[in-house]
Amino acid sequence: MKIIIIRHAIAENPAAFARNCKDDTLRPLTEKGIKRVEQSRQGLKKLEPKAEYILSSTLVRAVQTADLIAELYPNATRQAIPQLNPGADPAKLTSLLSDLPQESTILLVGHEPDLSELISWYTNGSHFSFLQLKRGAACMLQFKAGPKAASAELIWLLPPKQLRSLGV
Repeated sequence: MKIIIIRHAIAENPAAFARNCKDDTLRPLTEKGIKRVEQSRQGLKKLEPKAEYILSSTLVRAVQTADLIAELYPNATRQAIPQLNPGADPAKLTSLLSDLPQESTILLVGHEPDLSELISWYTNGSHFSFLQLKRGAACMLQFKAGPKAASAELIWLLPPKQLRSLGV
């Protein structure tokens, strides 16, 4: 199983968005964020030409990021799931992922610090994060068996600028 973990792209400023008394779960991507995803998704597609599943958090900025990426993977099953929302229990996500076919490539779009903690847990069994994903960054993990703590090999980790340069 291959899992590509992607942090959502640049979203509206949280403080400015909150002044309009809006729920943060509705905070969208900026025009710059949309443009950058459109550029970096080409690099992602070069690195991993196929994906069977694209799962995102249910928050608007993650859904928008995943939807833009999904345009290049039209045969992938696309779903927004609460297991990728901020503060969600990684065990519930792992249970869901374990039910998917072992030969699958799965793209996960979510939020920090949860994603970096998930990478740490899958690679070394600790919830202590040894990295931080920039907005729009991606990381590929590979599992010989189903996903579980300390069972993944980190194949690559790319900041958004490098993903965009691969897409040119």
